[in-house]
Amino acid sequence: MIVERFKMRTYTKLYANQYFWRTWKQNEVDLVEEHSGKLFGYELKWKDKMTTAPKEWFETYGNEAEWKVIHPNNALQFLGIA
Repeated sequence: MIVERFKMRTYTKLYANQYFWRTWKQNEVDLVEEHSGKLFGYELKWKDKMTTAPKEWFETYGNEAEWKVIHPNNALQFLGIA
């Protein structure tokens, strides 16, 4: 999914820095993109279930960051296909 997202960003010229984020407590965000002066955190899941962002994510970045769960039901939208 991360590689497909990278290809989509390349094709659409959405340039972004790409990171993996983890705390000392092993809380993590699978994909972080930095573009347009903002951070976008994505958690990639196989099943559509409610998941919340790590507490440290919003404590650290506040309103400067967004967070979203990507699952099979919204993956095409995430990849810019739908």
